[in-house]
Amino acid sequence: MFEFTSYLGLFLAAFAAATLLPMQSEAALVAMLLSGHYLPVTLVAVATAGNVLGSVANWVLGRGIEHLRHKRWFPVSEAKLAKAQVMYRRYGYWSLLLSWVPLIGDPITLVAGVMREPFWRFLLLVILAKGGRYLVLALVVLGSMP
Repeated sequence: MFEFTSYLGLFLAAFAAATLLPMQSEAALVAMLLSGHYLPVTLVAVATAGNVLGSVANWVLGRGIEHLRHKRWFPVSEAKLAKAQVMYRRYGYWSLLLSWVPLIGDPITLVAGVMREPFWRFLLLVILAKGGRYLVLALVVLGSMP
């Protein structure tokens, strides 16, 4: 049971880290890798799944948020949202390969929803970006272990 809850904790940390919440999941992954109690491939898969699903939540939010942007309580100014849309148009869907980057990755996934990026392409690029990041991190950590 402890193993399941540990994987669940990693999944939830990775999910939250992919949303607009200020969280980080890499530390949890590294700690679990260093413990030697878990299969690295499973850890990478669980972290990737959680992080990708968090990005999907951003994409869904972006799809529905457009009609709310004129409300006074909307958390992002129209100018900032318009600027983000211009940037997304400029760099296109390839910018989703930066979805793993702290601070800019989560807003990119939200704007992709606003811009009506096709879900299949969004999902493919986000899986590559986020899964690649966790895979590289795991290889670095495991490669540095005695």
